[in-house]
Amino acid sequence: MASNSTKSFLADAGYGEQELDANSALMELDKGLRSGKLGEQCEAVVRFPRLFQKYPFPILINSAFLKLADVFRVGNNFLRLCVLKVTQQSEKHLEKILNVDEFVKRIFSVIHSNDPVARAITLRMLGSLASIIPERKNAHHSIRQSLDSHDNVEVEAAVFAAANFSAQSKDFAVGICNKISEMIQGLATPVDLKLKLIPILQHMHHDAILASSARQLLQQLVTSYPSTKMVIVSLHTFTLLAASSLVDTPKQIQLLLQYLKNDPRKAVKRLAIQDLKLLANKTPHTWSRENIQALCECALQTPYDSLKLGMLSVLSTLSGTIAIKHYFSIASGNVSSSPRSSDLVRLAQECCYHNNRGIAAHGVRVLTNITVSCQEKDLLALEQDAVFGLESLLVLCSQDDSPGAQATLKIALNCMVKLAKGRPHLSQSVVETLLTQLHSAQDAARTLMCHCLAAIAMQLPVLGDGMLGDLMELYKVIGRSATDKQQELLVSLATVIFVASQKALSAEVKAVIKQQLESVSNGWTVYRIARQASRMGNHDMARELYQSLLTQVASEHFYFWLNSLKEFSHAEQCLTGLQEENYSSALSCIAESLKFYHKGIASLTAASTPLNPLSFQCEFVKLRIDLLQAFSQLICTCNSLKTSPPPAIATTIAMTLGNDLQRCGRISNQMKQSMEEFRSLASRYGDLYQASFDADSATLRNLELQQQSCLLISHAIEALILDPESASFQEYGSAGAAHADSEYERRMMSVYNRVLEEVESLNRKHTPVSYMHTACLCNAIISLLKVPLSFQRYFFQKLQSTSIKLALSPSPRNPAEPIAVQNNQQLALKVEGVVQHGSKPGLFRKIQSVCLNVSSTLQSKSGQDYKIPIDNMTNEMEQRVEPHNDYFSTQFLLNFAILGTHNITVESSVKDANGIVWKTGPRTTIFVKSLEDPYSQQIRLQQQQAQQPLQQQQQRNAYSRF
Repeated sequence: MASNSTKSFLADAGYGEQELDANSALMELDKGLRSGKLGEQCEAVVRFPRLFQKYPFPILINSAFLKLADVFRVGNNFLRLCVLKVTQQSEKHLEKILNVDEFVKRIFSVIHSNDPVARAITLRMLGSLASIIPERKNAHHSIRQSLDSHDNVEVEAAVFAAANFSAQSKDFAVGICNKISEMIQGLATPVDLKLKLIPILQHMHHDAILASSARQLLQQLVTSYPSTKMVIVSLHTFTLLAASSLVDTPKQIQLLLQYLKNDPRKAVKRLAIQDLKLLANKTPHTWSRENIQALCECALQTPYDSLKLGMLSVLSTLSGTIAIKHYFSIASGNVSSSPRSSDLVRLAQECCYHNNRGIAAHGVRVLTNITVSCQEKDLLALEQDAVFGLESLLVLCSQDDSPGAQATLKIALNCMVKLAKGRPHLSQSVVETLLTQLHSAQDAARTLMCHCLAAIAMQLPVLGDGMLGDLMELYKVIGRSATDKQQELLVSLATVIFVASQKALSAEVKAVIKQQLESVSNGWTVYRIARQASRMGNHDMARELYQSLLTQVASEHFYFWLNSLKEFSHAEQCLTGLQEENYSSALSCIAESLKFYHKGIASLTAASTPLNPLSFQCEFVKLRIDLLQAFSQLICTCNSLKTSPPPAIATTIAMTLGNDLQRCGRISNQMKQSMEEFRSLASRYGDLYQASFDADSATLRNLELQQQSCLLISHAIEALILDPESASFQEYGSAGAAHADSEYERRMMSVYNRVLEEVESLNRKHTPVSYMHTACLCNAIISLLKVPLSFQRYFFQKLQSTSIKLALSPSPRNPAEPIAVQNNQQLALKVEGVVQHGSKPGLFRKIQSVCLNVSSTLQSKSGQDYKIPIDNMTNEMEQRVEPHNDYFSTQFLLNFAILGTHNITVESSVKDANGIVWKTGPRTTIFVKSLEDPYSQQIRLQQQQAQQPLQQQQQRNAYSRF
């Protein structure tokens, strides 16, 4: 057993022997299914989900499910149960079964068994297959029959199957509704069975009439059966039905509030609160002012903390939505009421200082949301209440390291960030409170508070300088133990210090951080701090930290990775010495930087592995190198106006050629080349952006800024030198209006605006090309390079992972071998694909549809060139398909009229929910050999044979004349 597990681990890791291909893996499992031992059969059955995960294509899944259906048909009940569990685990692969009729036939044969347990398992199996057989009448009939069975196990299975089929089939839902109604209202039906039957009614939302009849039945049940269990199940089903059918949501909110107010049972009140929370999350726009008012009144009156906590959680959910604006917009229409005097505010103010942490947290959140969303002048008292409430909660929770206190602290800190962003004049007091509390707080709370400080300082950099002193004091006195919490705190504090420093770190700050890190033996902590320094543009600090880590890693790939990061940091550090108006030193700084970048890219290439190719990192660095070289070339071009001024006859040449720009001499052509180069770089940055589907928003914004830098310089060249008449500044002027989320973005935006202003003023005042124009371009380059480059998260860490795997059919046995096709026939190319995800699917964006592009090119013509009627010389097709359960398939009809070898390329790209297209790949290639069809070949040969005697006769005649 141990050897088996070792082998599979090695196979998964990509070492040792090659993995089995799909057919071999299926044959291995099939051998286990045909074993005489029950244990081996069960083991083979339960290994099928792993097989489906590894080879998720229909041809294998179809064969595997047919084998499982055979086991289900002839096996015992335990094996059937295993097959049922496998089917339920592999629900998303069910639609890939090609022979559905054959599969269902083998499963359905067991329904006629005399064993009620076998029938029950079959019913559950049919219920699990409802998504692929929603309209099978024999399955519908069997479920209806089994509901009348005298065996409890079979009846429960029939209820499960009925619920699944009702969710999928309108016909079944309409047919079974009356049957369920009779059973629920029938006196002979046991109460526990009624409780299981009622939830089926939540699926009766296929049309308005069906939903209405289900609501009437539930209304009767709530009234007729007042027992706690019946009321709870009926009300919850009522809520789920209203949430699905949408039309009755306001009535349902009123009903739940009525039970919350009038029903004395705590269990019913708790259920009502839970359902109200569900409706607040799903449909906040359906809540009227009266509903919110009623909930506030209940919360003010209830003596129970647990119920008050529930009601406040509903109100805090609503306070972050459109419902709160609606509540106060109606309130402000009433002269006698204002936001300050409303019950909601009174409730929140009462709860802010409650002895229950959860209630206080929700009270504070409600106050914060009201303060941020209601932009009125007379809310000074509310703002103060919100700040004081947050301060008291912070003091209370920062001293306690229990999980509950930490969860409450997170809510309070989120509110602080929101308040600082929505009401900037309150941010100073919020930051002072956090800094004061940092010294006495527990380590876990300190880490969270550091995250909060970093978030506020990123939004409002003006507060950074004030934080630095307190943070450095804390960094000096922090404990030096190697516990996880201490390590996390070191990273968080260092991050806040980097954010607060904004520009370069002072020598004192660097000394304190390094001294503290020397006493910490954990290299991972040092790496995380270095990574944060690279993100914040503190490259001198990052270089020293990466240097210290080089000898502490066990793998050469890690060594090369750290060495490349050290070289990149050193390269960026070289650019900090740039000074405006000093162009010769700028050239030497860029040359020095490029030297280290070239060392770094060599090291980065060595760090890549087949499993981790580091493609984004390599492309990003290559673009940076090319950008620096383009900057260097442009400065040299600008200097050439001094070193190689235009000749005396330049004006005459310009007049002769009719091109006014020629009077500037050779610089005009060089500038044109420079402009094209910057446009090409911008296009390459755009391609890298489109290829980074899994990147976080900050990384994508960074790529946009790099692209805008290239476009800015190309625009400046055009506006100053090449075409000053037609240059437009309108489209570029609005670029800085967007809200910047980081210090790097703010600084880049200010550079863009300053450069554009200078270019525009020069464009109006002076004709090209003068030394002022070239100086403006050189200063623009130096200004851009003086902003330290930020290496964003995606450069170091991939939080979301999405890949597409394509399978083409027909496909050759050998990849280099072409597929034979006759030239008078069309090839039906089937493209199937699966979307594979990492541990956090859809964290940043999700795939809405997949775009497949198929193109073919002629590689080589066959030896003889016959005259063949050509309809289509090439194939170029595109189709868009939406993946379902991460699977998609489509077909293309391709024409190969020209004889010879053709190369077919299938390339996939994806479109996300916002309609943005991402070039994710992959790109797959197959070869097709177009052959002449036999009939045309036969006719051609006959024509050749008929022409041969005639040619021979002509030759003989020629010889006789000779």
